[in-house]
Order: sequence, then structure tokens, then C-alpha cells
Amino acid sequence: MPEALGALQKSLDDLHSPVEFLPGNPDADPRWTFRVDVSPSQGAAIVRTSGSTGTPKQTLLSADALRSSAHATAEALGGHGQWLLTLQPSYVAGLAVLSRSLLAGTTPVPLLQHTTDPDSFTRAAARLDGERRYVSLVPTQLQRLLDHLPADAELSDVLRRFDAILLGGGPSSPALLEEAAHHGLTVVRTYGMSETSGGCVYDGRPLPGVLLSTEDSGRVRVSGPMVASGYLADEDLSAAHFSQDPDSGLRSFLTDDLGEVDTDSRGQRLSISGRADDVIITGGVKVSAALIREALLSHPDISDAFVGPVTDADWGQAVSAVVVPNSQDLQPQLEAELQKLVSSALGAPAAPKRLILVSELPLLTNGKPDRQTLLQLLAEDPRQQEREVTPWQL
Repeated sequence: MPEALGALQKSLDDLHSPVEFLPGNPDADPRWTFRVDVSPSQGAAIVRTSGSTGTPKQTLLSADALRSSAHATAEALGGHGQWLLTLQPSYVAGLAVLSRSLLAGTTPVPLLQHTTDPDSFTRAAARLDGERRYVSLVPTQLQRLLDHLPADAELSDVLRRFDAILLGGGPSSPALLEEAAHHGLTVVRTYGMSETSGGCVYDGRPLPGVLLSTEDSGRVRVSGPMVASGYLADEDLSAAHFSQDPDSGLRSFLTDDLGEVDTDSRGQRLSISGRADDVIITGGVKVSAALIREALLSHPDISDAFVGPVTDADWGQAVSAVVVPNSQDLQPQLEAELQKLVSSALGAPAAPKRLILVSELPLLTNGKPDRQTLLQLLAEDPRQQEREVTPWQL
């Protein structure tokens, strides 16, 4: 881990070309390369991401952007601290842990495999000796750890010792947040992406120095010193998303997320309603995949869900869902209950026309749901699914 910190420090100090951390095996130390083909003036680090569409992007993050993000994070959390690293720094969440650690003068404890194994997590967390302790997790990681509570007292103790558990990478269900609060955990919901050097909104509130706004289309715009310089070798895509805020003069990034920005006595407050590319047009009616997922998660027997479109001859796109129930017991009435629940909340067109029950959602190595695999699963012939999906299916 000191070697990885040293590599990032060289780039932050303009002593080397931008560093790009490479996807690595979970049981191996982080790997990186210095991008000698890129001028140091273009950035200090490059984060490669494919996004939900599979289109590769190389996000350029300057030293100022990474430092600004780390400073704002420490201010929001009440001080610098020591981090448990649960994601490879090839992802922005892992890279952010390294930059925060450099600024804090601490060394993170790596846990890059078996991140939800209670014994492995407990041993790694016990190695933290900083006065303040932090960890970033995605909702699935936290849920799988909570599944071992309250039976595992040691795990419960180390989870409660974190001054903050940052939870990002996707929406968190109310049930998950309630369970975490029940166990006395300090959870902070984060919103951000590679283009903002990681999380830039905590519990709906922008970090210090961040300004939020929305376009007429409903897309959220983030402005602040932690916004990326742009995309490497893609001027058109950079021009479509990056600009300079005319009022503040700050770097600005136009996201693909839909939301609302309100203002109260504490300042701005952000609520995300979905993504521009998550709109499903079924029978000529537009419905939000994010809102359908939220409705499914409101059912007491559902712990996780994915919603997506399946091409359909009659409907154009059929609303379909993969859901994770709390029990493996077959519940023939559950399909009807979920369809009625969504229909009552969002209207009949939003009700899923196909439901698949699984024990857990397939994940990418960064802990996020594997969207492409899930869409393929939904699009396959149901009889083939019944043979190949090993958990259970309605």
C-alpha cells in the first residue's frame, strides 16, 4: 500500500505523468502505470470507466480536484482519519481513499478481497489505529455484512467503531438504512462519480465548495473545484458534459442523473429520482426504472432489486425486474403483491410484466449490480432461465 500511495503522490506533485491504477486481482496489491502518453498538465490521475452503456471513458482528474475533494470530505466528516480500503483504486472510490490518506498523513488498511466475509472484515478493521476511522462501501457490501448481525458481536463492534461508513455507488433502500441505524452504525449516504473525484454530496447536502443546479431536462449539474478536467481524447463528449459555471467560475459537470435541488435554512438539498437513460417507454408511456425499484424495495419481503427494459413486440419495452426476497421460501403470491404495489404507487404501466427471484444480484468487481448481465438475464427465454438460474424463480 505505501507503494501505491507513493505513485499517486508523484503525480500529485507534478513529478510524473498521470497515474492510472489498473484493475487487479482481488488477492493482489494495486497495480498502476504512469501514462507517459499524457502530459502532466492534463491531469494527475486517470480513471477509466465504461458506465452503464459500455462506452469506455477516461476521466482526467487534476491534482487540485483530488485535493479539493479530500479537503471537503474531511471538513464534512469532522476531520481527517484513517481509511479501510475495500475497493481497488482503479475505481474512483478507491482512488479517493488514497488521496484522502495522503492529505491526512495516514496509511489505509487494504481489504481488497472477501470484503463481506465477517472474519476478514473484522480482522482488517481491527488493524485501524487512527483516531478517526472511515470506510466506503456500496449498499450490497453493507447489507451482506449486516446479515451476520447481531450474531457476530465482534463484527458489530468494529462496524460501530467507524466514525463514518460512506455508502455510495447506488441508491440505498430505506430498510438497509433503518437496519444500520438499529445497530448503531454511522452511515453517510454519498452521491458522486468519477467526474467529481468521488462523492460530492453527503446525505443530500453538497460538500463545501460544491454548487448544485438542474437543467430544464431535469438533469443534475455539479459545479466545484473537484470536478474533472474532462475526458481524454474525446473532445465532443467533454464538451457535452463539462463547462465553466458562468456565475461562480467553477468547473461544472452535467450528469445523466435526474433530480431536484431545493434550498432550506441549511443550504442546498439534492434528491435523485433516476437517470436520463433509465426511462422505460412501455406502450407509449414513460416510466422511471429508479422509482419502480424504490417501490419494489418498499415491500417488507424484498431486500434488493434491479429494474430494466426488455424488448417486447406488443409493448415496445416491457418493464422487467430481478428481485432478491428475504426468504428462499417460494411465495406464489409475491408476484401479484409486487405488481399491485408498483401499480398503486406509480400506475399500471409501471408494474413489472416479468419478475425473476434470485438469492443475490450479480455484481461487478466494484460492488455495483452488473447491469449488462441482469438485462441479458431478463431478455432470455423464461424456460431457459428456469434451467440456468440456480436460486429460484417465480
